[in-house]
Amino acid sequence: MATILVVDDEMGIRELLSEILSDEGHVVEAAENAQEARESRLRAAPDLVLLDIWMPDTDGVTLLKEWAAQGQLTMPVIMMSGHATIDTAVEATKIGALNFLEKPIALQKLLKAVEQGLARGSAAPAAGGAAAKPASPANASAVASAAALPMLATDSTSGATLPAQTTSISFDIPLRDARDAFERAYFEYHLARENGSMTRVAEKTGLERTHLYRKLKQLGVDLGKNKGE
Repeated sequence: MATILVVDDEMGIRELLSEILSDEGHVVEAAENAQEARESRLRAAPDLVLLDIWMPDTDGVTLLKEWAAQGQLTMPVIMMSGHATIDTAVEATKIGALNFLEKPIALQKLLKAVEQGLARGSAAPAAGGAAAKPASPANASAVASAAALPMLATDSTSGATLPAQTTSISFDIPLRDARDAFERAYFEYHLARENGSMTRVAEKTGLERTHLYRKLKQLGVDLGKNKGE
């Protein structure tokens, strides 16, 4: 049993996540904004935090930076958002976030991310023999390479085997190269999930087919191995 802090300004999401995690046997603390999250963290460090990026008072990335700067980022943090950009996800990971979940969050993805986060959190003190410290620029790339956005690697809904390139992206490379690598993995993920259907991939990614083809060619994505239409 673990204590999990859920930080989200949407009541429905807080209640849903709290219910799911409580059913799994965890103790859930809920905060509707950054200030409540700060107060909860000061009372006691949770075993894991689910942190929304877009909130009205202070956004999740800013709160993550605060915790890191104050030495309070001693627990795994999983970021959540339905509108985050790749740059935002990369930034959060470099600061010290363990993972990123895109809303709406599938049940199996949530449970798997929580399981991985709690496992990482329990392993950190044993490995270091002391309380975990916030990720520094020197070790942020190691954290990111090992755990950045792993939920893109598998699709528990369809059971398909999907690309796992995101788990090996190095954050020691220039931002443009990291963005290209991430986008390549992103499109290969959707191509695999949609069995190569360019029509469905265009719908899922919100791109026109002409733009999609141009983007895939630019990124060097091999379309020959996909069925496509």
